[in-house]
Amino acid sequence: MMQSLGVWQGLSAELGEDVGFRQCGSLYLAETPTELEALAEWLPVARAHGLDTRMLSTSALDEVLRPDGVKWAGAMYTASDGRAEPNRASAAIARGAARAGARIFTSCAVRGIERAAGRVGAAVTEHGVVATRAVVSAGGAWTRLFCGSLGVTVPQLTVLGSVARTAPADQVLAGEAWSPRVAIRRRADGGYTVAHGGSFLHSITPATFRFAGKFLPALRQGHGSTRLTIGGEFFRALVTPARWRLDVPSPFERERVLDPLPEPRVLAQVRAALHRWFPAIASAPFVETWGGMIETSPDVLPIISRVEGLEGFHVATGFSGHGFGIGPGAGKLIADLVTGAASADEVSAFRLSRFFDGSPIRPGPAI
Repeated sequence: MMQSLGVWQGLSAELGEDVGFRQCGSLYLAETPTELEALAEWLPVARAHGLDTRMLSTSALDEVLRPDGVKWAGAMYTASDGRAEPNRASAAIARGAARAGARIFTSCAVRGIERAAGRVGAAVTEHGVVATRAVVSAGGAWTRLFCGSLGVTVPQLTVLGSVARTAPADQVLAGEAWSPRVAIRRRADGGYTVAHGGSFLHSITPATFRFAGKFLPALRQGHGSTRLTIGGEFFRALVTPARWRLDVPSPFERERVLDPLPEPRVLAQVRAALHRWFPAIASAPFVETWGGMIETSPDVLPIISRVEGLEGFHVATGFSGHGFGIGPGAGKLIADLVTGAASADEVSAFRLSRFFDGSPIRPGPAI
């Protein structure tokens, strides 16, 4: 996170175009003194990493967040935290990579890899074979399925978050704020990205039962924020092959983009929460809504790792909804893994084998 912040600070200058990054601060809001005390438990972690995080009283919070007559119990505030515009930044980074010599192929599914002498030899795509000695599987919610086809087990499940974008509205804060009921982020266009602060839906699949023991600590820590349902997703998973031939279309060609619908009832809850907590923007219409499929790991920390037994194959997944923000730091670590520049200390906490070598699974802070 700290390394990513440094990269974000200089990214617009490096790329020669604005990625929308602004250090406007982030708030974790508490409705009650008990919630405020729980937030304060994270302060030692922040101090250990040199963050400027501090607790704000109700009166101090009014200097950062427009009160609108609503009184929170207080907040945890990190003034140096920032925000950027995903659509703008991702396109700018891609253009910068292309200028530096990267070749980017879109609408081109990777079906699998070929091995040579016990290591990666090529990536097999729907449009041909790419010879290579290194592959990074960073397929988000598809990573478990792709790795499983190679005989590599990645404990990964997904949850659905429902999100909306509002039309431009009054400025109630410059950065972003989270609470158990609603989360908002100020956008460069004057609107807000809004979501529920603690409502995610997990559709039960056979993988749920396979990894239930590993995910149980995280589920308990979630304090009911994750709801379970069973339906069509279960049966679709049952008929999806675990392995496939590389000379025929793969599951990734049958469903190229994972674009789930948002939950209408959750969006209604978000609207109600806006009316209660942020009335100044509550009437701004939702001009776009979407569902975000978040891939999670058992300890809610990323998996950034070499894969033992398959030299040259690497996995980067399990970012649990934070991939955009910490992407620059994660990308640097992944690059160092591929080139051999990463130290053992850097990669130890993110190794895939931590879920299989007897290490205790302790979910990271839910902040």
